[in-house]
Amino acid sequence: MTSLVGAAAPVSVVARGWGWRHATRLAWALSDVTFTVEPGERVLLLGASGSGKSTLLHALAGVLGGDDEGESAGELLVGGADPRAARGRVGLVLQDPDSQVMLARVGDDVAFGCENLGVPRDETWRRVAGSLEAVGLDLPLDHPTSELSGGQKQRLALAGVLAMRPGLLLFDEPTANLDPDGVEQVRDSVARVAASTGSTLIVVEHRVSVWRDLVDRIIVLGARGSVLADGSPDAVLGERGAELAASGIWVPGHPPAAPTRTLGATTAVIEARDLSVARAPQRVVASSIDLSVSSGRVLAITGPNGAGKSTLGLTLGGLIPAAAGTVDATPLATGTETNPFRWKSRDLLTRVGTVFQDPEHQFLARTVKDELLVGPRVLGRSEAELEEVCAELASRLRLDRLLGANPFTLSGGEKRRLSVATALATRPRVLILDEPTFGQDSRTWEELVALLAELADAGSAVVTITHDTELVEALADSEFRMPGAA
Repeated sequence: MTSLVGAAAPVSVVARGWGWRHATRLAWALSDVTFTVEPGERVLLLGASGSGKSTLLHALAGVLGGDDEGESAGELLVGGADPRAARGRVGLVLQDPDSQVMLARVGDDVAFGCENLGVPRDETWRRVAGSLEAVGLDLPLDHPTSELSGGQKQRLALAGVLAMRPGLLLFDEPTANLDPDGVEQVRDSVARVAASTGSTLIVVEHRVSVWRDLVDRIIVLGARGSVLADGSPDAVLGERGAELAASGIWVPGHPPAAPTRTLGATTAVIEARDLSVARAPQRVVASSIDLSVSSGRVLAITGPNGAGKSTLGLTLGGLIPAAAGTVDATPLATGTETNPFRWKSRDLLTRVGTVFQDPEHQFLARTVKDELLVGPRVLGRSEAELEEVCAELASRLRLDRLLGANPFTLSGGEKRRLSVATALATRPRVLILDEPTFGQDSRTWEELVALLAELADAGSAVVTITHDTELVEALADSEFRMPGAA
């Protein structure tokens, strides 16, 4: 294992009565957060969806925003200084691998941060080589970043952060959208880096089991961000496991409830035959696909990162054309055209709904309430119907206190629930969801799964693209596994 010579000394983190309120919110996202993390400690930060975990990490990284974006209270220090003055000493790795890839080649991408800090060229490239070795990414420096898998992209992001020699490493759900192999790659890379550098480490993740053996401390945030529990993994999860599970924490040994299904008659509503799907006209990512999507049933599409799952979902949903083969939705058609790609967007609205992997890609309105009602308004629903659907979905998905907020200011888990709710609001005959449960605590996961089960039991077809094995076990009637990355 590489020892990273010149790595910065680990730094402390201190929060004293700290809180934050976004400029568009009435309530504080976090309040009275108080704890101290000593240099070199490894901390897993837990909390229910919307408890402010990501907000806290962004504040520690010094990228939360200025006075025009919100107001803070109390004190937050990194290495004894305001986080905005310690940016070179803090590294942040986000949950979406694609959002962190800046340049076209692996070496250039890792060097990007060092170059922005003014590190001399020779030293920069020494750091690039050492960082890539430390995270186990054995690739040529000129390897295209566009050809990396999700797990490789996360290790690339870690290498780029590591090259800057931070004393504090922050991870915001770094394995949320990765397949099991990718999760293991990233987790093992973090373990190697922590052992090599001794940096202070704070990880935000809903799934405790991935990180439990790597950290020496767990801090749990409550519903409004105050510290609910703080101690060793054994003490927090053992002594307070049942209590934390009831609050939405994914505690090993306390699984959420699976829905009871009522299976009725079924018929194929979309059929793909000898289908090839492509991200671009000349880039086929999967071929020879034969599958059926049936009413009243849940189909799970699984497989490794890069195998073409999302591309298949967009093709079945009529949003991109098939590269070859056919997609036939005769039972859903009202005329002679049976290929969903040739339907108008209004025709898709109640027939085939799609929830994208990135929730922000489908937000259109300025408030959560208006976002929920975009589809029903297009369909000409009455005001009474609009209020009813808004109230039901907002309540069940714990969005009711956020109806006046801008969708882009929500937490990652809240954005995901809103994106699913907007699709449910039109009750389409087919609903295709790409990673519908990422960023969810156990309670919101349970409610999402229950809503999807109800939709299927009412006769709609549900297609979920997922790495969530609990979701597959709890909900899927059948599974279509993509063979591998192209």
